Amino acid sequence: MSQSVSPEVVIDRLSWRYATKKFDITKKIPDKIWDALEQSLVLAPSSFGLQPWKFFVVQNTELRTKLRASSWNQSQVTDASHLVVLARKLIIASADVERLANRIAKVREIPVAAINDYKNMMLGYVNNPPSGFDVGSWNAKQVYIAAGFFMSAAAMMGIDVCPMEGFSAADYDKALNLTEQGYTTSLVLAAGYRAEDDVSGTAKKVRYEKNEVLAYI
Repeated sequence: MSQSVSPEVVIDRLSWRYATKKFDITKKIPDKIWDALEQSLVLAPSSFGLQPWKFFVVQNTELRTKLRASSWNQSQVTDASHLVVLARKLIIASADVERLANRIAKVREIPVAAINDYKNMMLGYVNNPPSGFDVGSWNAKQVYIAAGFFMSAAAMMGIDVCPMEGFSAADYDKALNLTEQGYTTSLVLAAGYRAEDDVSGTAKKVRYEKNEVLAYI
């Protein structure tokens, strides 16, 4: 039986989080919590369930120093407990659809033929996308869904995160050999614990009033 979290707790945790600018380099995320954060990426939803991504956890300190130089020298890259590079597939092809169809059949213990209609629909979008449907743009957007899942899960467990777009994707791709693997960098997430002297942590959260961003029609 699933256990729900109270609305008050959810709002409290989401209000607590912010894009951490300075991490405490002495604090590391415990393995059990990190395992849950990894699972938040695994469990993230994607269009059609294709999961057109791969997440690279950069542990090598020399490599992180190199990436910092390609990230406008932002300290989060080297100082956070963990650094995750969220990469998207460069190309979505029929093979990706076939792979997912086989995975569905295996997990749900059904014949692949049972989902032929669904598979053919996916193949249609991939091989003959509708007018105005940009597969590359659609693919890139999926990564941000995963990032949102990760950041929300982190907030629930008291882990600080800084989502980062301020970097050279080309440099990241080269340093991590992503192009050769069929991927390219979309977003970077630095995760850990905020430093006590991070001034951003004490600043009031600035958001527009609910009636300015939410409408019922």
